[in-house]
Amino acid sequence: ATSPVEIDPVDAADAAVVIDHASKKFGDDLAVDDISLIFPPGTILGIIGPSGAGKTTTVRLLTGALSPTSGTVRVLGEDPRTFHRRTRERIGYMPQQFSLYPDLTARENVDFVASLFGMLWRTRHRRTREVLELVDLGAARGRRAGALSGGMQRRLELACALVHDPALLFLDEPTAGIDPLLRATVWEELHRLRDIGRTLLVTTQYVNEAESCDTVALISGGRLIALETPDALRRKAVGGDVIEVETTAPFEASGLRRLPGIGRIEQDGPTKVRVTVEDAGTALPDVVEAVTQSGAEIASAREVRPSFDEVFATLVERDRAVRATEEPVAA
Repeated sequence: ATSPVEIDPVDAADAAVVIDHASKKFGDDLAVDDISLIFPPGTILGIIGPSGAGKTTTVRLLTGALSPTSGTVRVLGEDPRTFHRRTRERIGYMPQQFSLYPDLTARENVDFVASLFGMLWRTRHRRTREVLELVDLGAARGRRAGALSGGMQRRLELACALVHDPALLFLDEPTAGIDPLLRATVWEELHRLRDIGRTLLVTTQYVNEAESCDTVALISGGRLIALETPDALRRKAVGGDVIEVETTAPFEASGLRRLPGIGRIEQDGPTKVRVTVEDAGTALPDVVEAVTQSGAEIASAREVRPSFDEVFATLVERDRAVRATEEPVAA
């Protein structure tokens, strides 16, 4: 397999994270297959993919918990396997699996993690209170971690990752098991951290959370399918912008093919059509005029944004089709 990303040495010099043609094998299983990633400081990179795609393995390569079988990994300019202590103190990590002390209270867990970073008692006390309130665990600060629900344990893990105010955060499924309202609150905090210069790498199983990231790495079967902004990812999936036109009576959409810059035309019933165009802002007036000239009265005409569920499914299926052509044919 060949990564769709090639690393520019000039960009790599200033990047927070650089993965250059990295692979990781467990026996004969290729968990990460020739992945290249790069992203600058002060941004949010979302690694999105189905269960078993290689997201957690990629994060573990970045933290130094695993070594690549081939290729290189650099984080804040260093090899994660040999981080200087000061570099490690600039990084926060939230693992996918619960890894705190079940017999300690929520407050004691956060305070203990803060102490590992050498924070003085007064600062620890303030930061522990702040991050527990942030993740909506202030009222549960005296409860044992092992007695918390799965969602509350995820929030406690997030509090521990944030307590020392790291410059770079690796968050493996931070919103898994959290209700939608609190999930939105967590993302508000992640955006706040980004806006004050923090760098975040977030893995997620919730495809729609791609919208909340600055850049999205779409991974499937251990391979990087795409590394794009959310809007560019949509365009990659559908081939451009999408305009939806609905009329008050049935009409024939085939006449739209005469317009310049028209891509796919999908008729959704007799009175609705979706048209793929190069640029919706430019094409919308022409599409409206063409439909009107056909004798149809327009009920609505607007640009629509395909859901990331649709985008994800399209790109993954496209990648699987490519893989099928790459597989050797048995003699």
